[in-house]
Amino acid sequence: MAPTSTPQTPFGRVLTAMVTPFAADGELDLDGAQRLAAHLVDAGNDGLVVNGTTGESPTTTDAEKARLVRAVVEAVGDRAFVVAGAGTNDTRHSLELARAAAQAGAHGLLAVTPYYNKPPQEGLYRHFTAIADATDLPVMLYDIPGRSGVPINTETIVRLAEHPRIVANKDAKGDLGRASWAIAASGLAWYSGDDMLNLPLLSVGAVGFVSVVGHLVAPELRAMLEAHLSGDVTKATEIHQKLLPVFTGMFRTQGVITTKAALMSQGLPAGPLRLPLVELTEEEAAQLHRDLTAGGVQLTPAAVPTA
Repeated sequence: MAPTSTPQTPFGRVLTAMVTPFAADGELDLDGAQRLAAHLVDAGNDGLVVNGTTGESPTTTDAEKARLVRAVVEAVGDRAFVVAGAGTNDTRHSLELARAAAQAGAHGLLAVTPYYNKPPQEGLYRHFTAIADATDLPVMLYDIPGRSGVPINTETIVRLAEHPRIVANKDAKGDLGRASWAIAASGLAWYSGDDMLNLPLLSVGAVGFVSVVGHLVAPELRAMLEAHLSGDVTKATEIHQKLLPVFTGMFRTQGVITTKAALMSQGLPAGPLRLPLVELTEEEAAQLHRDLTAGGVQLTPAAVPTA
C-alpha cells in the first residue's frame, strides 16, 4: 500500500522525477533503479515519478517501462507514491501505457500534453479524459508548453478537473498569473514542475513539487516547503536563495544529462545516456561542479564525470 493520499496532497508533497539507470552496456539497470529509488525516499521524497522525460521515456520501450514500474514499486511502494508517466502524443498508445502501469502496480499516472502534433484544446480534453477513463488510477496532468508546443488553457484545466480521477497538475508553464487563476478555478492539487519556481508557486497555492533537483537536495526542498507551510517565509526564502546555484546549474543543459553526471559523482546508480542525449563536455562538467558546490551539494570525486 502507498502512503495515505488526501485530496489536498494526492501524491504527497515532495516528489522527484527519477532518472532511469542503465548498465554500462546501455541496458536497463533494475537493481540500480531500486537502489536509487530507496536512496531518494530515504532522503525525504514522498513519491517518485518514473518513465517521465527525466526517465528518458522517449528512448525506453514499453516493456522496459513496465519492468521499471514494477521494480520501483517493489523497492519503495510501501512507503512512497510511485507515479508512472503514461503520456505520449498518441492517445491509443497512452492508453496502453496507462493500463500497463496499472498492472505493474503504479499508484498514479502522469499524463503530459501531447507534443509535436499540436492538438487543439478539445483534442487535449478528449486525450486526457481517455487516459483517466483507462484505469482506476488517479491522474496528474503535466502542462509543459515549452516541450509540447501547446499549453493546457485554464478553461480546459477546469473542464478536466471535473473528472473524478484527474486530481492534480504538474505546472511547468512558467506563468504565475495563469497558475493563480487555474488553481483557484480548478481546485486541482498543484505541483511545481519548474524547480526555480517551487517557492513562488507555493505562494499562489501549489501543494508541492515534482522536482529534478530532488535527486540531490530533497531534504532542503522539504525544509523549504515546511518553512512555508509553517508561515516562516523568511526561512523559506533563505533556503530558496541558497539553492539558486543548484536550480541554475542543473538546467544549463538538458536536465537528465546533468542529473546522471551528478548522481555518478556521488556514487549513485545512473549509468550512461541513450542517444540523442550525450554526456557533459569537460567544460560543462566543471561548471556543474562549481554550481552544485555553490549550492551546498557534496560531491565525492573532485569532478563530475564527462564523456
